[in-house]
Amino acid sequence: MQSRFFAKRASSLRTTLRAVILAAAIPLAFQNVAAAGQKVLLSYEATPSAGFHLPRLAQASYDDRVAFSAEVLKEIVPKIISANGIDPATLETEVTPGGYLLKTNASLQTEGELDDVTADRLAGSLGYIFRQYSVLVSRLDDTRGKTGFVVVRFPKDSLNAAVAQKFFETADATTKGLGGGYTAFGDEQIFLNVTNSDGKPYSGLDDAAFLDGLKRTAASFGAPKPEVSASGKAVARFVGNDWEKSKQGEDYISLLGGADSGLVKKLEEISADYAALVAKTAESKGWSRDE
Repeated sequence: MQSRFFAKRASSLRTTLRAVILAAAIPLAFQNVAAAGQKVLLSYEATPSAGFHLPRLAQASYDDRVAFSAEVLKEIVPKIISANGIDPATLETEVTPGGYLLKTNASLQTEGELDDVTADRLAGSLGYIFRQYSVLVSRLDDTRGKTGFVVVRFPKDSLNAAVAQKFFETADATTKGLGGGYTAFGDEQIFLNVTNSDGKPYSGLDDAAFLDGLKRTAASFGAPKPEVSASGKAVARFVGNDWEKSKQGEDYISLLGGADSGLVKKLEEISADYAALVAKTAESKGWSRDE
């Protein structure tokens, strides 16, 4: 409870392509749970994972991804929030480093006090617009929590994308399974031991081994010297769409009320704005040029 992370943030982790598609599989136990006074974090990326011909996006620099994410945050995210009947001023969204399968990219984190149904609907809206395979919905220290988490704190003003990536790689080299994903806020790097629908961690590690591996990584890591500052249980679930099978985003659309729903119609208009921004950026950065 000493980590300032608990006061403001939860954590981020993207899943593998077929990890969890939850549009029609969110447990009933989560329905209509308000979690009053407890913040939820939605973790996702602004650069599309499907639906656009961007053969050079994989080679995009971290700085270019940050710049694009910042523009999306300014121009698109507030529209999506408003379409869901939420005042954008009540939520806070930031561009932060996020790791997935040993690579660090720019990610977006949207945080606020939302009940589970509203949070999942907003997650689905974000995933649909940005063509993401999944959006992570998480709450730390939720009494329902079954997902282990670990917070690694670095000295003040020392954690940047390069340091986070180095620690990420070192962690996986120390204990295989720790290279799945992370997010960072301020000087804290956060790891979630996310599980599949059967309750088995994608890392292949139980929570004790997950924590031990990160402790050993912190102990052996050079400057800037980190420490494991907190660990515990979180609620974490993915809301997603398998774009290989559901090419029109049918999983998200189902969650959002169907193709004829007012929300989906609003999102279609926002999708056009997002597509225009992607096209403009792809042209200027060369993302759309064939290899």
